[in-house]
Amino acid sequence: MNQFYKNLALWLVIGLILIALFNIFNKPLNPGDGVVFSDFMDMIEKDQVSEVVIQGDTITGKNTEGQSFQTVAPPKDPDVIRLLREHDVRIVVVPPEQTSWYMNILISWFPMLLLLGIWIFFMRQMQAGGGKALSFGKSKARLMSDKKNKTTFKDVAGVDEAKEELHEVIEFLKEPQKFSKLGGKIPKGVLLVGPPGTGKTLLARAIAGEANVPFFSISGSDFVEMFVGVGASRVRDLFDQGKKNSPCLIFIDEIDAVGRHRGAGLGGGHDEREQTLNQLLVEMDGFENNEGVILIAATNRPDVLDPALLRPGRFDRQVVVARPDVKGREGILKVHTSTIPLTDDVELKLIARGTPGFTGADLSNLVNEAALQAARQDKIAVSMDDFEAAKDKVLMGVERRSLVISEKEKKTTAYHEAGHALVALLLPGSDPLHKVTIIPRGQALGVTQQLPVDEKHTYPKNYLYNNLAILMGGRAAEEICLGQMTTGAGNDIERATDIARKMVCEWGMSEKMGPLTYGTKEEQVFLGRDFNQQKNFSDETAKLIDLEVKALVMGGYNKAKELLTENLEALEKLSLSLLEKETLSAKEIDRILKGLPLEDDTDGNEDSKSSGLIDPASGKKAKDPDVGEDFIGGEGCPAPA
Repeated sequence: MNQFYKNLALWLVIGLILIALFNIFNKPLNPGDGVVFSDFMDMIEKDQVSEVVIQGDTITGKNTEGQSFQTVAPPKDPDVIRLLREHDVRIVVVPPEQTSWYMNILISWFPMLLLLGIWIFFMRQMQAGGGKALSFGKSKARLMSDKKNKTTFKDVAGVDEAKEELHEVIEFLKEPQKFSKLGGKIPKGVLLVGPPGTGKTLLARAIAGEANVPFFSISGSDFVEMFVGVGASRVRDLFDQGKKNSPCLIFIDEIDAVGRHRGAGLGGGHDEREQTLNQLLVEMDGFENNEGVILIAATNRPDVLDPALLRPGRFDRQVVVARPDVKGREGILKVHTSTIPLTDDVELKLIARGTPGFTGADLSNLVNEAALQAARQDKIAVSMDDFEAAKDKVLMGVERRSLVISEKEKKTTAYHEAGHALVALLLPGSDPLHKVTIIPRGQALGVTQQLPVDEKHTYPKNYLYNNLAILMGGRAAEEICLGQMTTGAGNDIERATDIARKMVCEWGMSEKMGPLTYGTKEEQVFLGRDFNQQKNFSDETAKLIDLEVKALVMGGYNKAKELLTENLEALEKLSLSLLEKETLSAKEIDRILKGLPLEDDTDGNEDSKSSGLIDPASGKKAKDPDVGEDFIGGEGCPAPA
C-alpha cells in the first residue's frame, strides 16, 4: 500500500478515537427514567416520593415503590425544598460535579486540534512530493534491480539486428572512452519500432538484465493525469532521477501516448498531453545537458509521433523490430520450448516453416496452447500432434462441435469449402493447401486454410488474381452443384472486393485506370493523426473505379466457375469426403483426388493413377497428382476483362 494511504488511514483512526472519547465524556448520567418537572411536583403532593438527591439543577430520587427517576428543576426554586419538607421527603444535597481543566480544554479545542492535525498531514505530504500536493508530480518510474529481472539477450531470439544495435548502446555506457576518444558521442535516444508482439518490451527487459547501470521503466500513459501540469512535472522528475543515477537507461513503453503530433488535440497549445511532450523534448535535447542518460522508447505507431521527437539529437536511432523470418521463428521456438518436455517427433524447423507471419507473442501462445493440449490428454511430453492442434486453434479458431447444424447446411458448407480448395489446387503460384474443415471454428462454419511456402513481402499481380478466384470459388461451387446462393460467401465477397479496390486505387494494377493512387489519407484533427480516406477524384473517375473493381471480382468469379465446371468429378469427390471426414489435410485431399484410399495401404503404384483434374492451360487431364508442380510454370490466371 502507498505510504500516502497509510498516513491518511492513521490520521482517520486518530480522529475517530478522539470523537469517541469526546462523546463518552460528554454523555450525561442517566440512572433512571426521566420525569417531567410538573409530574415530579404532582408525585410529591401525592406522597409518591420517598427520597431525593439534589446536585445542582439535577434531582435524582426514588418513589415509594423503590424505582429511580431523574428530573431537572428550575435554578434556585424555593418551592421545591418547601414542598419536599411538607411531605416528609428525605433530602440529600450533593455539591455540583467539577469538570477537570484539561477536559474543558479538550472539549473546547477539539475541533481546532483536529483541523490542525489534518493541516500538518497535508503539509508533510506536500514536502515529500517536492512541493507538489500529494506528490502527484513525482515520476512513477520503477527502478529495475537484478533480483527482480532475470531476462537477458539469451532469452531474445529472432531479432538479431535489433540486439546488435542495443548491445552497442550498453557498451556506450560501460566503456564510453572507447568511443569518445575518436570524437564519438553517446546517442541520446533509441526508438524501438515494430508491430505488436515482436518483442520490443522484451528487448527492454533484456537490456535491464544486461546493463550494469540503473534502469528506469515507465509507461507513456503514466505521465497523463487529470491534473494540469502533472505530466510535465513527472517528466522533469524522471530526468532528475536519471541525472542523479547517471549513467543510466530510461525506458518509456508506448511512447505514442504522450508523443503524438502536436496540434492534433482538442486543447490546442494548452493541451495537457502537448505540455508533457514539450517538456520531454526539452529534457531530451534542450538547453541543459543530460550526459549519460539514454532514453529507450517503444511504439507500434511511429506514424503518429511528432517530427521534433524523431529528429537526431533526441532519438538518434530507430531500431526496427520486425516480424521474424523462418530462422528467427525457429530460434524463438527454441527459447519458448527450452523448459517444456518434447517428444522425439517434434521438429521445430517444420513448425517454424508452417507459421509464416507469426510474431514472438504468437509463437509463445502457440507453444503454450500445445502444452495445454498435451496436459489435457495427460501426456508426459508435448508431441507434434499437439503443436498441429494448437496451430489449427490459433489460425482457424476453436472447434465448435456443439453447434447444431442441419444436414442441408452441412452439405452446403462442404461444397463451399471444396470449391475454395479445388480452385486453390488448380491455380499455379497459389499458396499450398494446408487443411480444409467443415467443423465450425471461430465465427466460420467451415475453413479452407492455405500456408505460404516462404515469406512474402510483396505480392505479384497474378497472385492477387488467383486470390480473387479462390475467394469466389465457394460461391461458384454453391451455384454449380446446388443451384443456389447463400450468405456463407459474405466474408469472401467482402475480402475480394477489398483486394480489388486496393489493386485499382492503391497499387496501380488496373490497365484502364493506370498506375495512379486514387484517394488521399486525410489527417483528422480530433482523432490525432488517425487517417481517413478523402476523395480527390471526379464522379466520372469514381464510376470507372467501381466498374474496374467489379470487373476484377467478376473475373475471379468467372475463372473459378470455369475451373470447377471442368472438374465437377473432383469437386464431387472432395465434397463427399468432407461430409464424411469433416476435416481433410493436404495429403488426404491429394489421395482423394487420385482415387486412393485415405489409409496408407497402397501397393506402391500411386504414380500410375491420375488425379482426374483438368489442366487449365491445356484442357487435358493432369497426369501428376501434385497439381501445383504441373502448373508452376504456367502463365497463371489471365487478367479479368
